[in-house]
Amino acid sequence: MEKVVRSDDEWRERLSDLAYKVTRKHGTERAFTHDDFPKAPGVFRCVCCGAEVFDQAHKFDSGTGWPSFWQPVDGVQSAIVGESVDRSWFMTRTEVHCNRCEAHLGHVFPDGPQPTGLRYCINGVALEFVPED
Repeated sequence: MEKVVRSDDEWRERLSDLAYKVTRKHGTERAFTHDDFPKAPGVFRCVCCGAEVFDQAHKFDSGTGWPSFWQPVDGVQSAIVGESVDRSWFMTRTEVHCNRCEAHLGHVFPDGPQPTGLRYCINGVALEFVPED
């Protein structure tokens, strides 16, 4: 996988203020503030580098106010969606990020539906929906 590396100034130029805050500075958009994505078949790409990170077929309504998926586009042992420990806000969580450009996408929790039991809780502003042709 070819890494995408840009300077902080380049990211600021390419992204909206909120997308920059979320993806480059590990922020979070407020719950229920991002439009829900279409229900049509397609993929969700990283807003920073365009890598396919989630598939519409794996999306579910978690009721949390953020887009939720039960696995990344290439499975639970994902090559494109990486994980790291996040100890911010006086708690320990599992952060998920794009391995191609290191964009912060959201977090994964062990309270999702089967078959994985996982809930990838993703900031909508970190995603771009591309419908299936």
